[in-house]
Parts: sequence; C-alpha cells; structure tokens
Amino acid sequence: MNQLKPLSPAAIPGALDRVERYRLLGEPGEAESICLDILAVEPTNREALVGLILSLTDQFAGELSQVQRATEVWSQLTDEYDRAYYGGIICERKAKALFQQATIGSARAAITALKEALACYERAEPLRPAGNDDVILRWNACVRLRERHPEEIPEEDGRQLLMLE
Repeated sequence: MNQLKPLSPAAIPGALDRVERYRLLGEPGEAESICLDILAVEPTNREALVGLILSLTDQFAGELSQVQRATEVWSQLTDEYDRAYYGGIICERKAKALFQQATIGSARAAITALKEALACYERAEPLRPAGNDDVILRWNACVRLRERHPEEIPEEDGRQLLMLE
C-alpha cells in the first residue's frame, strides 16, 4: 500500500493558498486533504485548523457525519474568539444542512442548531478584532434564515405540533 508523503515546511504557505482555492472551486475534500497534510507537519497551524473546519462544514449538506469531525478539530483552537466564531460556523452550517434534509425532526434540530450558532456569535462579538464584523454578518444571516422558517417550531414552546394538510 502506498504511504503518504510529508509536505515540506517551506511549502505550507502555498498549500494554504490551495486550501482556499479548492474550497472556492467547490472541492472541499481536496481542501480537507491539504489541511491534513499541513497539520501533519505543523499540528497547531491556525490557518490549517480553520481551513479544515471550513472544508468539513462545506461537506455537511451531503454528509452530516462531518459535524463530529469538525467539532473535534474546533476543540484544538486556542483563541477564544476563534472558538466562539467557528463554533457558530459549525452550528450554522449544521442548521442549513438539516433544513435541506426536510426529514421528520430535522426542522427542530435545525432550529436548535441555529440557536446554538447565535449563542456562539453572541460570545464572539465582544472578542472580535477591531474592524472585523464577520460575527455580525453571520448573526444577521442566522436571523434571516430563522425568519424564512417561521412555521417550524414555536420559540417559547417545546411541544411538537403536528401539521396536517
């Protein structure tokens, strides 16, 4: 069986550029692979950890099993802002994937994930770097997503309602 070949430390900056490129091309599996190569050389490389989280969350729509992997990588982040912000990203993208599933219970789970995302973004807001309002943009996107699904589960009541047509 073939063995993985190690990336040279000098190649890491270029590899990080490729992570972004493959994500933009809609090839998150390729971006994931590159991040794993970088992390094999530099296990605490922040950009590679973030790139891996994002490439895994890019795959949620087709494979919700990636949520656990993204959460495991998230736990390696050390900066409090990063932990709050990327925790929100994981929850938000999980919610979007659940809304797309449209199976029994997925709407309830999606709304729970959206609430978790909003809580993460709320924690991140006072920690954000000056001039960086990414967390505000994500908060607003979650609020708008929730507004597009007003019929799902009442906010104040945990009882499941049966909607008959």
